[in-house]
Amino acid sequence: MNESSRDWFSVSLERSGDGRMATIRIRNMMFYGFHGIYEYEREQGQKFFVDVALDTKDNHAAETDKAEDGVDAAHVYNFVRDVVENKRYTLLQSLATEVNQQLLRAFPQCASATTMIRKPSVPIAGPLDCVEVEVTSKAGE
Repeated sequence: MNESSRDWFSVSLERSGDGRMATIRIRNMMFYGFHGIYEYEREQGQKFFVDVALDTKDNHAAETDKAEDGVDAAHVYNFVRDVVENKRYTLLQSLATEVNQQLLRAFPQCASATTMIRKPSVPIAGPLDCVEVEVTSKAGE
């Protein structure tokens, strides 16, 4: 894995109450979407930056070393892109929740999903880098 790929995709192992689990993270995905409180934001669109973390229920994929037991980062990217680019939301919280729900449906081996969305162009009169929202959803909720 080269240095630049570590910036956007990582896997870490952590202990859970009943054994080991993995956290799969994809960072700083950039999409063009149409989300915001104001109508012009939903009409003109802008760039959104998205981070996703998926916590697996166990570490079965590492034990079997089979791709079908793991979480495919390319599929995660495609699910996130589809939601961000093809749906419109007033609130970033709603967008992040929909991303989580789609990912948890697609990857039943995951116990939870956390999505962070950064919106750099916001209608706030003052210096800032972005507005960021983070939402965590658990499977089955």
